Amino acid sequence: MKKIKLGLVTKLLIAIVLGIIFGQLTFLPDFIIQIPVTISALFSSLLSFIIPLMIVGFVVIGIADLTQGAGKLLGITTLMSYSSTLIAGVIAYVVAFNIFPLFIDASLSKAVIGEQASLEPLFSIPLEPLMDVTSAIVFSFMFGICISWLKGQGKGETMYNFFSEFSLIITKLLNSLIIPGLPIFIFGNFVNLSHTGSVFSILAIFWKVFIVVISVQLILVSLFFIIAGIYTKKNPFTLIKNQIPGYVTAVGTQSSAATIPVNLEIAKKNGVSTQIREFIIPLCATIHLLGSIVTVVSCVTAVLLMYNMPVHFGMMAGFIAMLGVAMVAAPGAPGGGIMSALPFMTMVGIDPTGVLGNLLITLYLTQDSFGTAANVSGDNAIAVIMDKIYHKHILKKTN
Repeated sequence: MKKIKLGLVTKLLIAIVLGIIFGQLTFLPDFIIQIPVTISALFSSLLSFIIPLMIVGFVVIGIADLTQGAGKLLGITTLMSYSSTLIAGVIAYVVAFNIFPLFIDASLSKAVIGEQASLEPLFSIPLEPLMDVTSAIVFSFMFGICISWLKGQGKGETMYNFFSEFSLIITKLLNSLIIPGLPIFIFGNFVNLSHTGSVFSILAIFWKVFIVVISVQLILVSLFFIIAGIYTKKNPFTLIKNQIPGYVTAVGTQSSAATIPVNLEIAKKNGVSTQIREFIIPLCATIHLLGSIVTVVSCVTAVLLMYNMPVHFGMMAGFIAMLGVAMVAAPGAPGGGIMSALPFMTMVGIDPTGVLGNLLITLYLTQDSFGTAANVSGDNAIAVIMDKIYHKHILKKTN
């Protein structure tokens, strides 16, 4: 009998459906429901521990392999990521400002109910990361550029070999543990979301907002892939099709960082060279936030309209520009985007610790999956573009 082998996308979809169903089995005791929640929480701790190591493992060797043009590549990638994020934020505001008033008014503010507490895991294991994500990025840039410089001087072979083998260890961990464990992680997440019911109560009120937000994200990502396809003479529809596993993984994990291994495989399928994909994908998982800024700007605009507060472009433009910078420091974990944006909510008249701040957190987390999916999808569009820029312009000029 032929063994049926399920692909990652199929496993993730099954995990989401089963998680929602299991979470609705209210006749079961809480401790039974808490078992998958506990497993998911333990896996989440492991992910948080490995993510900085993943960044070091891929980015250091990625930059070190770029013996020529590393600084230019970093600068162009950062500029492209920030520009993409800003443009997405402005488009999100324009769409929200013109469409949301059709179905949002001050009467909705009384209908929003408080969020129920999520189920806690039965136990937890303290597993603190060796460094945070921002430290890992800075460390990787410093060492990668210095190793690249040493290679140019005919030195640095020992350090290069160390990080090269470290990268192989991280790849082995991802392929043997993290990727196979993603469906279990996602199952536990959706059990919790389904059991609390808070997501469903928010959806009942804001489903129209979410439809608009997700539509804007999908249109922007599709346009990005079309631009990438035209520039590199690759079929944009093939690029979009290849991205589906990464999109679904991000929807389930709510984490850009957790989707890095899947995105690396997609970049490989898209024909992106090894040194470029191992440099661009981990970097953009942190600095490219096309989907997240669409979610934050749209949710902020919805809340301001709902409470009849000022929402003019001059105020929002400064807020969007600041978000583009602030969200770079967001942890690549569920809710990271809104947490990094909260300190700047006062720019639009929202108290981040008050009722409106809590409402924004709830709205963002309910839709966070799709924002993250748009982020990681845009990362691969950038990787395709940057691969051609590097080989056609940067590498050519430095030869």
